[in-house]
Amino acid sequence: MHSSEYFTTASDNDRALLRWFLCRFCVILKRNYAISLTRLTSVVLLQLLLYDCCLACLWCVCDAVGRVIQTLPFRQPVLGVTSLDNHLYVLRGSKSSQQIEVYDIDSYRLLRCLTVPDLGVAADIVACKHHRCGYISDRSHDSIHRVALSDATVTHWPVNDKFLFLSVTYTHNVLVSCPVVRKIKEFSTDGQLLHVLTLPQDVMSPSHTIQLSSGLFMVCHGDRRDQFHGVCLTDSDGDVVKSYGGPKGSGSQQMNVPLHMAVDRNGFAFVVDVNNCRVLLLSPQLTYVREVLLHKQCQSWPVRVHLDSDRGRLYVADNESKDGRYTTGRVVVFSV
Repeated sequence: MHSSEYFTTASDNDRALLRWFLCRFCVILKRNYAISLTRLTSVVLLQLLLYDCCLACLWCVCDAVGRVIQTLPFRQPVLGVTSLDNHLYVLRGSKSSQQIEVYDIDSYRLLRCLTVPDLGVAADIVACKHHRCGYISDRSHDSIHRVALSDATVTHWPVNDKFLFLSVTYTHNVLVSCPVVRKIKEFSTDGQLLHVLTLPQDVMSPSHTIQLSSGLFMVCHGDRRDQFHGVCLTDSDGDVVKSYGGPKGSGSQQMNVPLHMAVDRNGFAFVVDVNNCRVLLLSPQLTYVREVLLHKQCQSWPVRVHLDSDRGRLYVADNESKDGRYTTGRVVVFSV
């Protein structure tokens, strides 16, 4: 098929996959060849990739997405992964001290461990480059712990609702997803409540929320008891703009407990689909692109995900479970 015919006959999934490849191609040029993207206009890139040989290469490259490049060892369950500068931070559960492991992000050598005093049952960790700190969710005390990464000074504040996972906004604030009350709370770095977003009744059990560069909020929602499971985009008033998913299942348009997400600079989302033991890639328009992590690549249950767009690495927390409790966990590093 000639390349010009491809765009008139391609499915929405194929188009989304090509858009994702274009974005990744730009990142690779900038990172590996120091090419200024301001000089590479979208027209030039599109003309380059419209050649038939480039379309053939597209599928070869996409087949390599999801290649495992490193695995951190099984220890205590992994409850969160984040990175900042040259360090990778891994949050381990079932520990009263040294809960955060700090690794060199290139060699994966364990450098040190950080202790968060009075931390109960943790659920997530996220780093803020602007404030040079990490935030940890504490489900036992319904609070957030702020850890200064320079000297490990810890402060904390209450959320006043049951909540799950965290993210950092473009204005360097903290987003907290509260599944029981269907609310998204935004806090400043010192714990001041800035905004509360109430979601519609059909967006049940929101577990993770990420603010996009457009100002919209991407929310994954649906617990085992809920009928509908998916990902949606909402505006600042909580109104749903787009959605993906429906009744829970294992098909390409279905999910079964979408728990955690990572979003790249272009709005593509990596979503942990827990009970299907996979990670899905969705386009900025919330259309299905592909499975990035397959069931056969997991030894147990993928539960958290973190994306390092600069290095092209996806970190997936993979935990073993027994009698409904996580027993051990590891971090699997994929190329994306």
